[in-house]
Amino acid sequence: MTETVAPARRAKPQRRPKPHALLFRYSAWDAVPAALVFVHLGLLVAFLIFWPQMTWPERMAGAAAYGIAIGWSLDSVSHNFIHNPFFAWEPLNRLTSLLLTLELGTPQTMYGYVHMRHHAGNSDRIGADGTTVDPISLYQYGADGKVEPTWSYVFKQFWRDDGPFTVAAKIRSKRPKEAAQALQEFWAIVGVYLVVLVLNWKFVLLLAPFYYLGHCLSFLIAWYEHAGADPDQPIATGVSTYEPLYNWAFLNNGYHAEHHHRPKVHWSRMAQLREETREAQAAAGVRTLRVAHFLGFADWSAQKVPTAKAKNIAR
Repeated sequence: MTETVAPARRAKPQRRPKPHALLFRYSAWDAVPAALVFVHLGLLVAFLIFWPQMTWPERMAGAAAYGIAIGWSLDSVSHNFIHNPFFAWEPLNRLTSLLLTLELGTPQTMYGYVHMRHHAGNSDRIGADGTTVDPISLYQYGADGKVEPTWSYVFKQFWRDDGPFTVAAKIRSKRPKEAAQALQEFWAIVGVYLVVLVLNWKFVLLLAPFYYLGHCLSFLIAWYEHAGADPDQPIATGVSTYEPLYNWAFLNNGYHAEHHHRPKVHWSRMAQLREETREAQAAAGVRTLRVAHFLGFADWSAQKVPTAKAKNIAR
């Protein structure tokens, strides 16, 4: 009787690791926003150090740049870090989260929680219970099924945010470790800025109103990212702009309909996603702007978005 010998199995060829695999989790392009985290914080520290040698016009210019940097990062670097943390090694992500926290004056983990609620609702309309899923929905303080007027939303939304302990409690209900990290980031802000207050109270006093205005800039961007979108169509829940300079500076934040449709797609692949969904977007009537989101009010070619009358928005 002849014994049959099974043919030897070929060993599967090992995949060569991608060049970024040891450091960056998703793409080597994340070296850009990762570096910008350190540049942002470095410039803020330099502003504090060189404050005594600066004239008041220079200080005012620095404070204005500080406010703009907050709005910029919340919609570029910080925003992309929420969806696709930069590093393969988690301690580096924890460090990045802390650095973003200190330079923005906002706990990154708490911002991440609120932003994910934003994606859960996609600037949804008011439901049967009288609320919206999205805590920053344009419809939350609107009336008659319309979005809130632009400047009311921009300047009031900051004051409507839940406090840090409320947000931490909401996170804790499902993710206690993240809640602990969120509170650690909050107390890091308190500690660092108390030290800075003792060292140079004028510095902190000058930055305070520009901190608020930086968040207002982010809410201005948010209004034009969703005004005129259709929260009931997954592919049309955002408003896009393909203005090249804006997308270069804000890490492709202009591709906002694409981002809300598929939020885990990396920022470096937004143009590709645009091409993949172009026909479906056209069929859904996705709204677009010709200018950057923060200049949306200057896009006279865009159809005017119906808004609630200002006198009707109060609850």
